Amino acid sequence: MKIHIIMHESFESPAAVAEWAGRNDHSLSYSRLFQGDDLPYSCENIDFLVVMGGPQSPATTKEECHYFDAKQEIALIKKAIDADKRVLGVCLGAQLIGEALGARFEHSPNREIGVFDIMLTPDAKEDSILLKWPDRLMVGHWHGDMPGLTKDTKILAYSKGCPRQIVKYSDKVYGFQCHLEFTKAAVAGMIKNCGHELVNGKPYIQKREELINFDYDEMNQYLFQFLDDFTSQG
Repeated sequence: MKIHIIMHESFESPAAVAEWAGRNDHSLSYSRLFQGDDLPYSCENIDFLVVMGGPQSPATTKEECHYFDAKQEIALIKKAIDADKRVLGVCLGAQLIGEALGARFEHSPNREIGVFDIMLTPDAKEDSILLKWPDRLMVGHWHGDMPGLTKDTKILAYSKGCPRQIVKYSDKVYGFQCHLEFTKAAVAGMIKNCGHELVNGKPYIQKREELINFDYDEMNQYLFQFLDDFTSQG
């Protein structure tokens, strides 16, 4: 399978997603926008588009971040969806998918940074990919926004701090506001570059020691299971 990953920042890495791709001998290509890479002109040579997170939002302008062109990226995501490709968005990526489908992103009721439970919704119990997941799962978070919803979007998971953690736009298009791809190395990179956001005393912001010391293996295993099932379905 040919997987293309859009990275907005070096520290918002695909982490466990890339590990899974390597284990399964999938072909990986990248648009590292922070390095000046171009986005693909078409999706002809892409089977699976993965759009990672970043400190930007879909409303960020080129004046605010010269290497981030939200309109161009949203157009590419729309091309991938229209071409019946698999698309997964993480954090900012999930919000951009919503924008591509005409659903505006929104601010989350709470800023979440840390490792907190997500809870599955009744719709998740009817989703063939999440059937094997537990009702509650500890996963990573680092966000202040959340993806928009179309009339057909199903919310599959939520947290106490955010009502939209996993959304399903269609059988081939999912958005994760949360970060199941986090590993200790990935979190260390986030803390190094965004550690100033770890403000003490906020209800859904943990201390850096809690983030550093958490064992991310279980959430990664559920991510691997999701990716296995997501890429094998018809």
